[in-house]
Amino acid sequence: MIWRPFTQEKTTHPAIKVKKGEGAYLWAEDGEKYLDMISSWWVTIHGHAQQEIAHAIYHQACTLEHVIFAEFSHDPAETLVKNLKKNLPAHLCKFFFSDDGSTAVEVALKMAYQYFQNQGMKERKLFLSLEGGYHGDTFGAMSAAGKNSQYHATFSELFFNTASVEAPEFYTGVQAIEEKENRIIQELHEKLSEIGHTISALIVEPLIQGAAGMRLYRLEFLEALVKTVRQYGILVIFDEVMTGFYRTGKMFALDYTQIIPDFLCLSKGLTGGFLPLALTVTTKKVYEAFLSKDPQKAFLHGHSYTANPIACVAACKSLEILLRQETQQRIAEIAQFHKNSFVKNVHKRRTLGTISAFDVSSYEEAHSLANAALQNGILLRPLGNTLYLLPPYCVTDEELAKVYDVINKYL
Repeated sequence: MIWRPFTQEKTTHPAIKVKKGEGAYLWAEDGEKYLDMISSWWVTIHGHAQQEIAHAIYHQACTLEHVIFAEFSHDPAETLVKNLKKNLPAHLCKFFFSDDGSTAVEVALKMAYQYFQNQGMKERKLFLSLEGGYHGDTFGAMSAAGKNSQYHATFSELFFNTASVEAPEFYTGVQAIEEKENRIIQELHEKLSEIGHTISALIVEPLIQGAAGMRLYRLEFLEALVKTVRQYGILVIFDEVMTGFYRTGKMFALDYTQIIPDFLCLSKGLTGGFLPLALTVTTKKVYEAFLSKDPQKAFLHGHSYTANPIACVAACKSLEILLRQETQQRIAEIAQFHKNSFVKNVHKRRTLGTISAFDVSSYEEAHSLANAALQNGILLRPLGNTLYLLPPYCVTDEELAKVYDVINKYL
């Protein structure tokens, strides 16, 4: 009866029925135990059934389960944005709640577009993105990724028009990367000299394109890219749905640079994997462009469960745990373990923070390896011919060593 996401039901195996999660592990109904090395689609940053978050949810559910967020506010939402604000650049000070990563991106796209519309700049109707990007599965998010997206080709004729920039892939042993980056930036200058005045915003996954296969690109390229588009008055959206909350080794990928985007999209790890919640963070300058006596200049967007108090309190507790010294130390240790670990007979080895990835020769080999790992009690999920490790922060060195050992034995 259940239709699963991102699954070809005709060819895949039956779903494994999970009865319990604890820490880095999942227990199936048949008694088998699986080490979750993808944090269940990158969300369970502290591991499964984290007790402090569970208890915070229980107490909040007994107090206030939900309230309409247009006329009201509440402590969990206000505490969350106050605590997040301490970890963000000062200019990022206006927080808009939504439900998931796709809607966080939709909000940013709509805000960027309306920002110019409210000021009478009607020509700015295009968005610019990096080729191969993935920003979600709603139509705005799909359109922003472009018509060449490997996930959304079926719907491409329904997308609004966008422009794209080549992403210069970076990995161990890459050749002539600076020359490639310089060529791309020069080509972008030429393109923007013609159409820059029609573009409202650039959207990127900073430093690493997740669903594209954990493809890295250099900080130097990101900085040159943003510097270039800002010469044409183009706003900048950082989609940190995947990269946020120390996945890259820092709280946000933007912390590697002096760039302050105009929009920051957050979700996935925000609640520690317990509940759907998202935020689009923007600047006072953007916010003030919506202030008017004309109701049509307001941002007319929302969701029934906007800023749900139970989800907000989960996010508050998750952030508290994340900032503890022991969590910070463990994140650094995971990053170092990835760097020190050898994987044989693979291509394009790359690591960034708690993310480790490599390519094998084919889609079939990647899925064969993932199936072999599953037989050894390890959950992996390939992206094309890419295998990646994105573990919860509670994973131990011994567990990571087991994963690398199984991978190397297979290879």
